[in-house]
Amino acid sequence: MIILGISAFYHDSAASLVRDGQIIAAAQEERFTRKKHDPGFPARAVEYCLREGGVNVGELDAVAFYEKPFLKFDRILHTYLSYAPSGLRSFLMAIPLWIRERIWMKELIRKELGYEGKLLFPEHHESHAASAFFPSPFDEAAILTVDGVGEWTTTSFGIGRGNQVTMQSELQFPHSLGLLYSVFTYFTGFKVNSGEYKLMGLAPYGEPKYVDAILRELVDLKPDGSFRLNMRYFNYGVGLTMTNSRFARLFGGPPRIPESRLTQREMDLARSVQEVTEEIMLRMARHVRQQTGMKHLCLAGGVALNCVANGRILREGVFDDIWIQPAAGDAGGALGAALLAWHQYFGKPRPVPRDGDIQLGSFLGPSFSNAEIRSFLQDRQAPFVELADEELPDKVASLVKAEKVIGWFQGRMEFGPRALGARSIIGDARSPKMQEVMNLKIKFRESFRPFAPAVLAERVSEYFELDRQSPYMLLVAPVARSQRRDLTEAEKSRFGLEKLLTVRSSLPAVTHVDDSARIQTVTAQTNPLFHRLIQRFADLSGCPVIINTSFNVRGQPIVCTPEDAFLCFMRTNMDYLVLGNFLLEKTEQKPLDKDIDWLREYELD
Repeated sequence: MIILGISAFYHDSAASLVRDGQIIAAAQEERFTRKKHDPGFPARAVEYCLREGGVNVGELDAVAFYEKPFLKFDRILHTYLSYAPSGLRSFLMAIPLWIRERIWMKELIRKELGYEGKLLFPEHHESHAASAFFPSPFDEAAILTVDGVGEWTTTSFGIGRGNQVTMQSELQFPHSLGLLYSVFTYFTGFKVNSGEYKLMGLAPYGEPKYVDAILRELVDLKPDGSFRLNMRYFNYGVGLTMTNSRFARLFGGPPRIPESRLTQREMDLARSVQEVTEEIMLRMARHVRQQTGMKHLCLAGGVALNCVANGRILREGVFDDIWIQPAAGDAGGALGAALLAWHQYFGKPRPVPRDGDIQLGSFLGPSFSNAEIRSFLQDRQAPFVELADEELPDKVASLVKAEKVIGWFQGRMEFGPRALGARSIIGDARSPKMQEVMNLKIKFRESFRPFAPAVLAERVSEYFELDRQSPYMLLVAPVARSQRRDLTEAEKSRFGLEKLLTVRSSLPAVTHVDDSARIQTVTAQTNPLFHRLIQRFADLSGCPVIINTSFNVRGQPIVCTPEDAFLCFMRTNMDYLVLGNFLLEKTEQKPLDKDIDWLREYELD
């Protein structure tokens, strides 16, 4: 039985293919169209999934769309009516599109796919819950889903057991933790649905001076983690902005203009909303544990990408263990919808994986053979050296040790927002200068943003205060005390972005200013080549940790094809590119055509 899952029309559209309960393929549309967070119908992602599965549309047993369009339209229409006459401009922009296209989703899907078979429409948070539980390593678990909004639901919890997901309680729009976080993303000058990572990375530079104001004026928070937002301060209900003048007065002035200088206010706002978010997530988790009695927790929804909050839930022992869907946002809804159809609609059993989860390391996207890569490089007349399988890890490890920055393109592309060793840029985590070099000269992004360490799973506890695996880079934990420096009084007194100047540990390039790191553990079972590379680097340097950041520049999706990787390599200050078994050195390459103004191709978010 073959099921196609689809998510589309908000952000991060995606497709997935499930055959007899096994995940065959999954990918976001942005990787193919090169439009970051592409919300359009995922035609290219669908095409890839079908090709990877070796099937055509006529062989599909069902197509599952990740939410109920009529229910979502009901929420949008009711919201506009409740705010009327406010929001007329927004109403006139949104409603015609729905009436013309989106409420006719069945017809749209059939037309786009040329498909006449069974269509299924689970609820948005059901899809999130299924994406969290069904691939997880647990036979039963509590499930918590937290995002901006689905149809009406913004937060829900329930239980996964066997082949069933049962939701028990929910919070509804407009009371949304995801939208609260996005409000502060907008107010601090970053792009909603894209800049939330930046806000989380900025938080440790600030002080929590606005926490009291948030909890006094904006959020009525209850002991069980439920809350109500004071909508007098927000404009996202039907407006064209996230906040209003009351919000600006409460926080000392208008929103920061995007790309303008960051001030201490933005840092303090980021720290404050991050602390509030963590407190709400902790209260929710404790309540869910008490209500369900489960030992394990599965998380999904966009807020589950807040790896700092995830790390807090784990460290405070609310649950014995947690598992977070790597594509926790809307992209993962495509996978959840397909798995929900297989297990719940068709009633198929769910064998619990004996070793880890069934997400396959989230390496679910396209791969390219050495023959395809060689053909591309020869067509480009790009000089390269071909390395044997046994030579490759040794050579690249020596380049990392020499503090070179390397594009690493191997195997199947990752599903979800994180590069996990297939489409990565790698470097030496021990280098004090590497964070600044990679941020400003490679990624073309803000200097304050931290990089993540990839560490051999068997040695993670030597370097970080973490006693388990974190394969999907979704847990933040402190750097081990044994790896940290004792700071001088002058270093301790540094404020705001000055904190960047302090070398805090033996891994300065991946140690954030609060001594934390967003950890990826690497195993030989899931990613043998990447594991061998890090092992060889450890043999040469004594350190089993390297930098792993996504293979893209600011405003662009992670690279998908060899051509994407080559162009990104040539347009940045990367030193080397590894495409499969082929090594390219920047100094040997011919420059790209001078008339290509490549920065104009990027939407600088």
